[in-house]
Amino acid sequence: ASTVLRGGKISNDLPLPDNQLDGKVFLNDLSHPQKARVVFIKVADVETLKQKERLVVKAAGRQILLIHSDEKIYALNNRCPHEGYPLKVGTLTDGCVLTCNWHNWKFRLDSGETIVGGDKVRLYPTKIDNGHVLIDVAELPQQERVDEAIKNLRAAFLDYDYARVARELARLEKAGADENEGVANAFRWASERYEYGMTHAQAAAADWLWLRKQRRRGASQRLVASLEPIAHLSWDALRHGLYPFAETEYPFDTYDFVAAIESEQDDVAVGMARNALKKPNGVDLLDKPLAHAALAHYQGFGHAAIYTTKTYELANELGHEMAQYLIFPLIRALVYSRREDLIPEFRYYHTALQRWNPNGDQVPSIEEFQGLSIREALKLTTQSGSDFLGLYHTLLGASAYNMLHFDLTKQDRVDGPINENVGWLDFTHSITFANAVRTLCTRHPELWPQGLLQMACFVGRNVNHLDASIEEERWRVENPLEFLQGTLDSLFDLDYGEHIVGCHYVKTSVAVYHEVMTFPSAPWVPTLVAALNRLISSPLRRRNPTRTARQMMRFVRNEG
Repeated sequence: ASTVLRGGKISNDLPLPDNQLDGKVFLNDLSHPQKARVVFIKVADVETLKQKERLVVKAAGRQILLIHSDEKIYALNNRCPHEGYPLKVGTLTDGCVLTCNWHNWKFRLDSGETIVGGDKVRLYPTKIDNGHVLIDVAELPQQERVDEAIKNLRAAFLDYDYARVARELARLEKAGADENEGVANAFRWASERYEYGMTHAQAAAADWLWLRKQRRRGASQRLVASLEPIAHLSWDALRHGLYPFAETEYPFDTYDFVAAIESEQDDVAVGMARNALKKPNGVDLLDKPLAHAALAHYQGFGHAAIYTTKTYELANELGHEMAQYLIFPLIRALVYSRREDLIPEFRYYHTALQRWNPNGDQVPSIEEFQGLSIREALKLTTQSGSDFLGLYHTLLGASAYNMLHFDLTKQDRVDGPINENVGWLDFTHSITFANAVRTLCTRHPELWPQGLLQMACFVGRNVNHLDASIEEERWRVENPLEFLQGTLDSLFDLDYGEHIVGCHYVKTSVAVYHEVMTFPSAPWVPTLVAALNRLISSPLRRRNPTRTARQMMRFVRNEG
């Protein structure tokens, strides 16, 4: 074995290939631990290389290609950094430009520059000693490898190069970087690239990181749990410019902060958040007002509450030093969120909130909510205001019933009006929203009336899209916990197609798991798990070209 330098110590753990002549090793530049290590090993005879022009040798566990061209010797990885095809059979032009013939990636051997393609090919310094070719196979310092992988990951992120993102994450892992390094940097790069603030990508990232912790099944699964959220963030940011957040700070005040969001003053709300985050407990200071802003309206199809919950999960996982990259996009999303309680369909929400009966103790059954309109569901909810958790169970059970009985023919219709475009997500959001309500209201109990009434809005809005003939027994599972664990494991290898589809499978599955694990004996557990089973077993349709064409033609005809 040849002698190599590892972490400032000499060891003998690197096998020397048979073709490395006498295995002579040259070590130099070792005076400073931060400097690059230099480990030259003999790999070939110069005359042999000149005759053959190209040789593949094995050194340091790698296939290294030697090329003699124009009286110069180059050494590089033989495997193309794109998909690993052998560069030995590549085409050499201009003396030092090597083309991988599989996908036309081109590399300059004198500088390492990638002319066509993405990743760089690894070059090795060479020198000649007594007629022999020596190459430096020393590993670069860890921080240098991490920095290089982060730089390349950013290039892949900005270009939405899915495979390259995966490669750079693998390189980060190989370099010993923290497993959150890639995701944290993706949030830094994405933060100001969303014109209207936080997207599903950030919300699903919280669940992916939770899955990575809870369902560790190997290195590939851990990589998937970073790859998917980074790729989704990249897709949502693709071809977007920067939408910088205001730099001006404003004194933080809880009431004024919520008022700034309510009045859609993005710059003022962000300025207050900047001020708050300078305090040691800044993230905690913002928790309550953000929760209040998220539930101030029945808004954004539940996204406001969901996003707020997931933002805090991410901040706790990635570290509070990441807060501004997470909270500023959330503030912007809350500012731009559509306030659905201001449209006719939900106009009774604020009246119901004003009539909330804190002394009502008769919790209705799940069955009593079935078939109720939005107005009727709100009225029934206000009458049971003293038992928050009991009412939560009833409303979650009603949402589970609705989801299980979704009429799939609704998503295939092509002749209905726009307001009847209904799909699975109309039902899954009632579950992920319920999970967010429980999380936020457990921390801030004063928000239970808002959260519960908004759950009632979900129950009522879906009542006209159900198929009562669906039998629950067909979709029930014998062992809910075993089914849920299997579902979570399957998320690592689903063919999602669009990122938005995959993230909803992830968010819904994780929300169902959390609720069932929190209340394993609740009466709604079998129905909720059956609903998830039916969702997984049924198509989640995203586009309906014929319906879109007909609706838009009708819309244009009626424009006047």
